[in-house]
Amino acid sequence: MNTATIVQKLWNYCNVLRDDGMSYGDYVEQLTYLLFLKMADERSRPPYNQKSPVLEGYDWPSLMSRDGDELFDHYRHVLTMLGYERGLLGLIFAKAQNKFQDPAKLRRLIVDLIDKESWVSMSADVKGDAYEGLLEKNAQDTKSGAGQYFTPRPLIQAIVDAMAPKPGETISDPACGTGGFLLAAHDYVVKHHPHQTRDERRKLKEETFKGWELVQATARLCAMNMLLHGIGSQDFEPVVVGDSLAADPGDRFDVILTNPPFGKKSSTTIVGEEGKVSKERDSIERGDFWTTTSNKQLNFVQHVKTLLKQNGRAALVLPDNVLFEGGAGETIRRKLLQECDVHTLLRLPTGLFYAQGVKANVLFFDKKPASETPWTKKLWIYDLRTNKHFTLKTNPLQRGDLDEFVRCYNPENRHQRTATWSDENPEGRWRAYDYADLINRDKASLDIFWLKDESLADSDKLPAPEVIAREIVEDLEAALEQFRLIAEDLPPETASPPDGRADTPPDAPDGDRQAARAGTIR
Repeated sequence: MNTATIVQKLWNYCNVLRDDGMSYGDYVEQLTYLLFLKMADERSRPPYNQKSPVLEGYDWPSLMSRDGDELFDHYRHVLTMLGYERGLLGLIFAKAQNKFQDPAKLRRLIVDLIDKESWVSMSADVKGDAYEGLLEKNAQDTKSGAGQYFTPRPLIQAIVDAMAPKPGETISDPACGTGGFLLAAHDYVVKHHPHQTRDERRKLKEETFKGWELVQATARLCAMNMLLHGIGSQDFEPVVVGDSLAADPGDRFDVILTNPPFGKKSSTTIVGEEGKVSKERDSIERGDFWTTTSNKQLNFVQHVKTLLKQNGRAALVLPDNVLFEGGAGETIRRKLLQECDVHTLLRLPTGLFYAQGVKANVLFFDKKPASETPWTKKLWIYDLRTNKHFTLKTNPLQRGDLDEFVRCYNPENRHQRTATWSDENPEGRWRAYDYADLINRDKASLDIFWLKDESLADSDKLPAPEVIAREIVEDLEAALEQFRLIAEDLPPETASPPDGRADTPPDAPDGDRQAARAGTIR
């Protein structure tokens, strides 16, 4: 059975369960528990004959032998008991709950859909891609919010192709979501190095990859996703559940690939004795960081720098504000340009992510040893945003849309690159800026564009009305997010004058005064 057939078969049954009020996310989670138990049972039988990590009496046969309310009660008990276990088993089943409402539908999923397939003998590509397909469908359900954990796979593939990880290199994602970057790196190594020794294959499976994920339910999906692709074992947990920014874990990696969560600055809600609610900003203070800030994305840039080995390589998906924000943002950019080789910036188009209002980029840099002279010599920028229009449904990003970028990046030798932009070819999307040009820009801003917007010069080249409407919405969403950040920076005791307008001092930045004129920021 091919990938598409399996995904469709499993997904069709999800639509049946939707009538019982089960969400897409709940369904994928229940599927994860049952698939793990079925695969553990298959591995305990010939020709594998491996010792099952699952306690006898709480395994797949114990589910198959029951029906009706007895099955329902036993399934709930199984989830609870296995959640107490250690290792990968505990990671998969921690805080697991039964979300089924009808014992008959649970029985049908177990007997008719999962038990009829031999999952272990199925190739990792097929079962892994099938699970990835379900995760993507779950991400498309905007109500669930799962899209924030899902980076478009064509973008991931292009980033991994540019980074070209090699056997023996350790690879990490400190905000791994459902594991897209780690799996793509695994697939790249397997495809481009097919003749690895048995020991190299074992190291690839059990010693190469490590991810961190803050949300337990997402970490569960990531661990299962990786297990289906052949990564991890009962004794090796490839995912750590926790806040990766909280402290330096001490681990160092050759390659880091990550798309940290976009969104608000860190804060903690505090309820006072009289019920008054206030928020305290969570500024992370770490000795290995260049500066203290509550901006999560800026903290992830500093964190990734720490996690890299000397001469280690990183690729981070970051929102626009990381490129131009003043204060801590400027400090971090100047330090990064000085102490690391910041060599490539990919400006991404809108319409790629399930979260609205995201304007993003991919920043590539290498960590270097201490030096009196700046390590960054040239920053090469590829503009995939200007005059590009993508949508999630009607015109989604394809891997082929990034072919020119990967060719320009030149993974074989990134020190030998040729610009496509010139005075003779002003529409070229690939050009370089020297360190001196970058450091002398206002706030050392890396928010650089040079292509002309065709729609401004020629109304015939305007995109379709629905694309224009969506881009307006995304621009407004991005602007609102900036206003929220400004609002969060205001002290909590700040009060508005009686006329309802924000009391902004005359020497405040233009952006703050414009926001204030629009009314009180909430």
